[in-house]
Amino acid sequence: MYRLSILILALIFTAHSAMPQYRTDKRLEAQLRPLIDSFHGVAGIYVRNLRTNKEVAINADTIFPTASIIKVPIMVGIFDKINQGVYKYHQPLVYRDSLAKKGSGLFQFFKDSSATDLQTAIVLMITHSDNSSAVWCEKMAGGGLAINAWLDAHSFRDTRLNNRTPGRDSNRQLYGWGQTTPREMARLVTLIRNGEAVSPAASQTMYRIMTQVFWNEYALSALPPFVQAASKQGMVDDSRSEAVLVNAPHGDYVFYIATKNNKDQRWVSDNEAWRSGAKNIRAALGVLRAALQLETCTCHRINYVHSQL
Repeated sequence: MYRLSILILALIFTAHSAMPQYRTDKRLEAQLRPLIDSFHGVAGIYVRNLRTNKEVAINADTIFPTASIIKVPIMVGIFDKINQGVYKYHQPLVYRDSLAKKGSGLFQFFKDSSATDLQTAIVLMITHSDNSSAVWCEKMAGGGLAINAWLDAHSFRDTRLNNRTPGRDSNRQLYGWGQTTPREMARLVTLIRNGEAVSPAASQTMYRIMTQVFWNEYALSALPPFVQAASKQGMVDDSRSEAVLVNAPHGDYVFYIATKNNKDQRWVSDNEAWRSGAKNIRAALGVLRAALQLETCTCHRINYVHSQL
């Protein structure tokens, strides 16, 4: 019994030691909190330096609508099917105009019976946030039930696909197509970055796709153009959110900015949510400037040039 107790204690100690130890970056939190608290709506942010494990979590466990950011779990779901051998990444497909969905994306302009492939559908879903290909990939991945089952199996408690998913009607009324928390979506993007989503090969391909996003005028505009970032944006009238993982030279960092119940619902460049997103990133960038090895004047020049566009 004594030996068993010692073994149990040793296992508990080993497990505890293996768990990542996150520490609050108080300096960064002091800069971000006023921006979050003054937002006219509900805002949340999660930031973590993947090298130091310093983090800032403000409303990070609050559930927000994903809008198009749900396309990241859909991408994971379809790659899970590819990994199982159900589909091939370059599998030929035929586009039908019955798949057309309005909003963002290019597939809605394709002619009926156009030849394409699964790779194109996945890439357009992420890079151009294509709604038609997203619903197409969602169906091929097994729908919300299969995608949510993967999320649940990987300890995502609140991230879920709601549309076209049995039993999710009440959540769809509250959050729309999908829902998540800043902490959970940042974790999912980090799993992809670390090669831990589906498989190392699948993660590498997913991450490469996420570095080619077309919608780069929001939070990404606060980053220098020569620093790579993987990202996904999700935006509807009363909710604007972004997930970004920055490949900084001395250590990557991930952040998720989420908003809901936005008072400012204008689709203009000075929308409050977009301005707040850029301010949040500039605040984080100021603290992380040493890791990025950037001169202050360089960032100021880039921000100024972008403001003139």
